[in-house]
Amino acid sequence: MDLDSFRNYCLAKKGVTEELPFDDTTLVFKVMGKMFALCNLEQFEGASLKCDPERAIQLREAYEEIKGGYHLNKKHWNSIKANGRVGDQLFMELIDHSYDLVVSKLTKKDKELLQGM
Repeated sequence: MDLDSFRNYCLAKKGVTEELPFDDTTLVFKVMGKMFALCNLEQFEGASLKCDPERAIQLREAYEEIKGGYHLNKKHWNSIKANGRVGDQLFMELIDHSYDLVVSKLTKKDKELLQGM
């Protein structure tokens, strides 16, 4: 997966915005103001995605390209290298999983706003 594919896939999801809140190179994707994905714009090598803690451990054991989230809470975030054994299909599935996790934790009001978009 390349940067354009990653970016387009994230932005196609309902209620997603992108911003650069940390610096000029860390692109962050949010749903209803809550972060679910981030990557480096200058050197796209992969992305960090939110993940269920049990699944995160399983993924790290199965793929050397998946590590605990770089500069993030390693219990809830994975950093995934692109273009390794983790193919585009799994990468997209993990983006979906991250997005769905964040949406599931939204307030009732935000969930209703999201459905109306």
